Amino acid sequence: MSDSTGTVIAAVIAFAAAVIGAVIAGMYAKRGAEAGGRKAVEAALAQVHGQAAAEHWQWVRSQRHQAFSALLTAYAALDEVLVRIAPEVRGGVGLDETAGREFRERTVDLKAKTSQLALWGPSEAYELAHAVTRKSMAVVGALTQAAGASAVGLDVEWSSFDQARGEMTQAYAAFLHRAGEIIRDPLQPVS
Repeated sequence: MSDSTGTVIAAVIAFAAAVIGAVIAGMYAKRGAEAGGRKAVEAALAQVHGQAAAEHWQWVRSQRHQAFSALLTAYAALDEVLVRIAPEVRGGVGLDETAGREFRERTVDLKAKTSQLALWGPSEAYELAHAVTRKSMAVVGALTQAAGASAVGLDVEWSSFDQARGEMTQAYAAFLHRAGEIIRDPLQPVS
């Protein structure tokens, strides 16, 4: 065998080794690219799902804030009517149709705002809001009874009204305190 034949054989072997190496490297590169692509897609999906969950939580938190604010506004409107009308009733003035309508409208509004809290939670806030509504209705009922007794000339016992008013104020304070904690807590769960 001559030197040129050996060189040609060595060149052919080197070429074949290079081609085989390139094919093997290409196969592994393809597998690596596919695996990397899958991981990139999985990471992108995880990021999208995480972002969607964060945006949903922000939306729920905003809805809770609005529902809490609406309930507080409805409570304040009912309380304003109580503050205005209760002294008149204590003074012997009965409840006229206008005052009765105001009480009905305010209590219906307070009930509606309380019901909205059932949508946004948490359940603890809804229960506290429901207590505010129950206690507020008890105050209106006590005032209505006192006005009715006064209208027929009976002695009115104001202690039940005063007690109901105190319980309403306590229920409101408990709701306000807990609602504030919920709104300020960035880790408050959605459910």
